[in-house]
Amino acid sequence: MPRIVLVNPEIPPNTGNIARTCAATETPLHLVMPLGFELSDRYLKRAGLDYWPHVDLHLHETAADFWQYAADKGGRLIGFSARATDSYTQIEYVDSDWLLFGCESKGLSPDDVTHCDQLTTIPMSSKGHVRSLNLSVCAAVGLFEALRQTQS
Repeated sequence: MPRIVLVNPEIPPNTGNIARTCAATETPLHLVMPLGFELSDRYLKRAGLDYWPHVDLHLHETAADFWQYAADKGGRLIGFSARATDSYTQIEYVDSDWLLFGCESKGLSPDDVTHCDQLTTIPMSSKGHVRSLNLSVCAAVGLFEALRQTQS
């Protein structure tokens, strides 16, 4: 099953919403520290409701710790970025994929991008009214496409 990875998330409700999505789909959720909040944050708990016990949650102290963990487990690192050119629908997902999402204010860092096997984006209107989509929306869109392809 694909896994969701949030690298340095900053906004508790986004992470809580993603955790709820992960609980609903039985998708492992990996959080790479530092986080922009405490795991005890009431907004994080509220967004995740009472689903937290059903989340397969993994915490990684540093990005280096996560890169090593992912390398040991195997699988492709697919980074979602507004700066990528290939649409997320053009990828053939497999069960061992890691779907990486950066922090809300900056996205994936240049160093994070160097670890990715592939970069993808969720296309938006070319009119430019909106700079980016909400992190929890992006994680759900990417995850459900990966699940659509891998659970047929």
